[in-house]
Amino acid sequence: MSRLRALAILMAVLLPSFMTALDNTIVNVALPQIRAELGLDETGLKWVAAVYPLTLASTLLLGGHLADTVGRRVTLLLGVALFTAASGGCGASTSGEMLIAFRGLQGAGAALILPASLAVLSHDLPPRARNAGFSATTAALALALACGPVVSGVMTQHLGWQWLFVMNAPLGCASLLVGFVSVPRRDSRAASAPLATIPLRVVALACLSLATLAYFLIEGPARGFGGLPVAASGILAVLSLVALMCELTLRRSAALRLLFQKRPFVGGVISQLLWGLGVSGVFFFTSQFLQNSLGLTPTAAGLTFTPVALSLLATAPFIARLARRWGDGLISAVGLLMVALGLLMVALGSSGGSLVHILPGLSAIGSGSALAVPLTTRSMESSPDHLSGIAAGLFSAVREASGVFGIAFVGAVVTFVEHAAISTGASDPDAFLSGYQAGLCLASLLVGTGAPVALWALRRRAGTEDGDSVPGVHVGEES
Repeated sequence: MSRLRALAILMAVLLPSFMTALDNTIVNVALPQIRAELGLDETGLKWVAAVYPLTLASTLLLGGHLADTVGRRVTLLLGVALFTAASGGCGASTSGEMLIAFRGLQGAGAALILPASLAVLSHDLPPRARNAGFSATTAALALALACGPVVSGVMTQHLGWQWLFVMNAPLGCASLLVGFVSVPRRDSRAASAPLATIPLRVVALACLSLATLAYFLIEGPARGFGGLPVAASGILAVLSLVALMCELTLRRSAALRLLFQKRPFVGGVISQLLWGLGVSGVFFFTSQFLQNSLGLTPTAAGLTFTPVALSLLATAPFIARLARRWGDGLISAVGLLMVALGLLMVALGSSGGSLVHILPGLSAIGSGSALAVPLTTRSMESSPDHLSGIAAGLFSAVREASGVFGIAFVGAVVTFVEHAAISTGASDPDAFLSGYQAGLCLASLLVGTGAPVALWALRRRAGTEDGDSVPGVHVGEES
């Protein structure tokens, strides 16, 4: 394969991956303006933020299934087309319901893009270019993390929040053109597709359980957990989760059995769940704290998040060297503990009434997240090649679902403590600050719990050398 063709394939993956990652972070800073213009209440605002990762998480297994059966090229192009069209609908939205609906369609498009992109990187690039491809993808995702809040702040303040979605149109069209021309038409995994198939009933149960549980957690604080719709959704969530667990344990497919025999994969999934539960809800409420409590403009609020991305980028070049020296498990555990410490630092700094007090905590969150990257890398590498689409879909589903439930779970704590403070006579700003700090402390506890999981998932076999634990060498993957 020529270098130009390999570069074109890489661009066909990078553009849509950057687009979907950017959309996951770009809305938070714009939420106050969206709320004011569309007349949303707190519950509606949570749905605007949560429906994208919720739909994404609910349909990622389907995206992985399609990438392994129908074909990664078709799945990728279909996902880009759906995402681009839904972005136009978001930009044209005139009501909260319309925006929420098109945000959900965006999530469905992203659910097709992510597993197909990883599968293209793994199988359509030549072996020598794959490491560079994954590194470039990581850099693109970090760039989206850095650019998202800043772009959101500038566009929201000067152009309006609608442009956050309209700008996806040229990116999506370019992605479609490059993908159509460069990605090979024939997939090379037809023989292994039956083994990689996950029954559609598992996908349906996963969608139902995620949707009903999210509804229960988001609507409960506003409508009351004892109300009929909320209580019914809670019961349905429990029943669907039980049915899903039965499918995964008693009747699981060969694909799932192979994946869950890998200790790095299981540990990576659990740690990613804990990290997302903690960090995602914090970002949602921090953007409101910066604008409503500290009085920052959307642009200034967006710039506040840049220490997270900058510290992540600054730490990333040292990860391989640290992993060779100390091992993937220890480095990942230290990273998760650093994120937990950063969350506590933000909680303490938020009482100071100044932006300066929370910046060290945000920097610690970025550096810690970078140190935890080996856990993700080893988790994905532990899956068999012919299950790359399913593994990527399952891992990404957990990541996105944790974001949804992080907003809902941390949000429930914030709302409960805020209402309790108001009932004791506290002012609205002080009550929100109390709830925000309580949510941060809960988030810190959740992320810190992932540290021992990382040590378990990536522990070395007796008699291995330090160099055996670097990413790419599968040590300690027995079940």
